[in-house]
Amino acid sequence: MQSPVSLLGKLPVGRRTTGINDLVSELYTYLPQGDVERILAAYEFSAAAHEGQTRKSGEPYVSHPVAVARILAGMHLDAGTLMAALLHDVIEDTPTAREQIASLFGEEVAALVDGVSKLDQIQFKSRAEAQAESFRKMLLAMVEDIRVILVKLADRLHNMRTLGAMPAEKQRRIARETLDIYAPIANRLGINKMRLELEDLGFRSLYPYRYAVIQRALRRATGNQKSFLKKIAVRLDDALSEAGIEARIFSREKHLFSIYRKMRDKGKALADIVDVYGFRLIVDDIDTCYRVLGIVHRLYKPMPGRFKDYIAIPRVNGYQSLHTTLFGPNGVPLEAQIRTHDMDRVAEDGIASHWQYKAVDQQIYAPQARAREWLSSLMEMQETVNSEEFLESVRVDLFPDKVYVFTPKGDILRLPRGATAVDFAYAVHTDVGNRCVAVKVDRRLVPLRTALRNGQTVEIITARGAQPNPNWVNFVATAKARAAIRQHLKNLQRGEAGELGKRLLDQALGEFGTTVRKLPRERLQATLDELGLNNTAELYEQLGLGERLAPLVARMVAGRSGEAAADGETGWPEGRGPRPLAIAGTEGMVVSYARCCYPIPGDEVMGHLSAGRGVVIHRNSCGNLAEFRKQPNKWIPVTWKKNVSGDFNVEVIVDVINRVGVLAAVASNIASTRTNIEHVSVMEREGDVSALVFMLQVADRVHLARVIRSIRSMPDVLKVSRSAGRTRKSRGLTASDELE
Repeated sequence: MQSPVSLLGKLPVGRRTTGINDLVSELYTYLPQGDVERILAAYEFSAAAHEGQTRKSGEPYVSHPVAVARILAGMHLDAGTLMAALLHDVIEDTPTAREQIASLFGEEVAALVDGVSKLDQIQFKSRAEAQAESFRKMLLAMVEDIRVILVKLADRLHNMRTLGAMPAEKQRRIARETLDIYAPIANRLGINKMRLELEDLGFRSLYPYRYAVIQRALRRATGNQKSFLKKIAVRLDDALSEAGIEARIFSREKHLFSIYRKMRDKGKALADIVDVYGFRLIVDDIDTCYRVLGIVHRLYKPMPGRFKDYIAIPRVNGYQSLHTTLFGPNGVPLEAQIRTHDMDRVAEDGIASHWQYKAVDQQIYAPQARAREWLSSLMEMQETVNSEEFLESVRVDLFPDKVYVFTPKGDILRLPRGATAVDFAYAVHTDVGNRCVAVKVDRRLVPLRTALRNGQTVEIITARGAQPNPNWVNFVATAKARAAIRQHLKNLQRGEAGELGKRLLDQALGEFGTTVRKLPRERLQATLDELGLNNTAELYEQLGLGERLAPLVARMVAGRSGEAAADGETGWPEGRGPRPLAIAGTEGMVVSYARCCYPIPGDEVMGHLSAGRGVVIHRNSCGNLAEFRKQPNKWIPVTWKKNVSGDFNVEVIVDVINRVGVLAAVASNIASTRTNIEHVSVMEREGDVSALVFMLQVADRVHLARVIRSIRSMPDVLKVSRSAGRTRKSRGLTASDELE
């Protein structure tokens, strides 16, 4: 085997950059010579590609990929990962193509490099979208090979170490991105050592003054604690030796960012946090962990409610340890963490520990399994949302903060704090979430929006044909649940839009004496080709969502002019008007009812085609019709079917004598008519008169008339009227507000 010195001697003198000697020395501690030679070949290629390029600090650019590789070598990662680290900026910053890397170093290394590279070649609408799309690509590359994120994290860590060369504004932006995204990813993958450094470096760059204040206070506190901590360590060591237990004991160093976060989130003073001392006890096996726990509890009394068994129930990132908080000497809080050597390695390097050794205990593979589980959920999610929604959803999942609940069979599910029963249902399976109708927590029925707590047993009740409620999006806590609900609603809306679009086109074709069924297939296909659509389903969907106008499409299909109607033209054949579209109140999301006039069955109504929303129903007396009729080709006649189902919102204004209890009396009267009150507000009138504005749910005009007669019979009621419909200007709303 050649020595590191003889291998390095083969490199051109001009390419022996700072750090390469240390890297090769580290590689020889755990990799065979063949792998080291391949890594050096990747280094030489990178140095040649980056020749002449420098960093902001003035150093040769290749010093950066070497530093990234050194970070990963310290975690004992494999040769492919280290080659990708040395080449990770070659595609992005030099003319080198991916194919060239694949031919020289193999497809595996090329895929890793490509996964880490940014997307500078693509033009985005905004910087936020560019960052989100780059991040999305990186995470999806992780699904193929988890080593992509390890290279990216090491890349970010070295950039953070050298951030001082950047302008102040860029430092803050990169630091915030590090704290928001990269440090939480390191935590999610269990790479604690890297996470701590990313957090401290990000904290120092984003809040330099706060960092300096806490750091000074900690230095003073640590100086006073050294002798105190040493005495406790000696006492622990003596007690364990008497029991015949070998253990490594370390005093825990306080982490600046976690201290700051506790101060910020819990409103604690610095003095309340810096006095908490910590120890880590490392032993040989799991049984010894529990024996050590008993010895520690005999030495120092445990604080009630502060013991956590992460060995039996690991954290979501695979972390395992026993945590207990004790009353130390003079009542000072003392935290002890007890774990095995393997657990300690996993706690420090997380998923990266998979490449360091082959564990006999299958529990050691937990970080790898949990990371794969998380990444597979990302794959499901990314198919349903755009890049910025995806980034926001991942942010939610990156701060899980632990709630452990049980299925009825005793299996453990890990959910983020604040997760609800609906989140639980989607965590079990997407189909379970979609068909969820009720939930039992500890055998008792509770609302679906109930936040879950540690140790509860959750049973989901499903029903065939049930569908997600759009309101669930407002309270679910997991990205998977949110994405699944949105995707189902999108599919539902598309299906409903297709049905409505077909009816609209049939209605419009009726004026030409034909229907969709009677149309020659060739003519319909010619229209689809002219509009650039793939099939009739796509056409119906666009018609139903108001993105195309049925009268104009009907003209094209019927062989009339394919040109769009000019402003002021209706698009209908001369001398004819369209037949009304019959609605039943069950059309779903593609037929909605305007909030300016609240139409109900029995009203004379018109429909407005709103792009992306379908048909919005207005009363003919609505004050906004005059303005909207400036676009007559977007209006269609609408009528109610005979048997309309459902409840409809309507606004009723009641003028009353202002006295104590009058609101309750009117509300009680309304309830006696079996009418639901959706919302109520009070408007002041002159003198001793008040106006009560009720939002009621009624079936039709007959139902509303019965309610109004009942209210009028009350002695304190002066006047009852239905809201006539307010214009946008009177309410300070936009057209889109009114049409929702």
